[in-house]
Amino acid sequence: MIFYPQERIGLFIDGSNLYAAARALGFDIDYKRLLDLFAQKGQLIRAFYYTALIEDQEYSPIRPLVDWLDYNGYTMVTKPTKEFTDAAGRRKIKGNMDIELAIDVMEMAQHLDHVVIFSGDGDFRRLVDAVQRKGVRVTVVSTVKSNPPMVADELRRQADNFIELTELEGTIARKVQQRRDDDHPDLGDIDDHPIHPNLDEIDFD
Repeated sequence: MIFYPQERIGLFIDGSNLYAAARALGFDIDYKRLLDLFAQKGQLIRAFYYTALIEDQEYSPIRPLVDWLDYNGYTMVTKPTKEFTDAAGRRKIKGNMDIELAIDVMEMAQHLDHVVIFSGDGDFRRLVDAVQRKGVRVTVVSTVKSNPPMVADELRRQADNFIELTELEGTIARKVQQRRDDDHPDLGDIDDHPIHPNLDEIDFD
């Protein structure tokens, strides 16, 4: 990873995309370790985490994670999912956060030297290009080791740096004991944060 101690760093995490990439590689992310890692690389100004929430459920499986992140150094950006019926009559739930992430990156660019985007979505290529023209370096974190690869080639080419997620596994992966503890988590203890729930039923595209 190419970082400089004097750099002002901002993290922009596409929650569903990062979760899918880590799951494809077979590990869970410890978000405290992730934050600590990048705080050591420079001056960490802000860490944004983006996710959609199913508002009409009695219990949202992602709510414990959202609450933990909110209390532990992350700036949460959420919005309600939208439900619709596709042409085949199937119920779909949509929860795309690309616009929110792009707006925040552009607004924060003047306060940062280095933007780190945790997503492999090719739609962000133009965003990366625009931020680079403001003099900001951009690193993309995703994976080419999954099958199929989770990062779009055009995004990887545009970024100043690409960090392969498998190279971070030893530093940011949740430990085995943590995973066992989370089978029966005490959600009253804010230090024992839950993992990102399975969001297969939501279309984030």
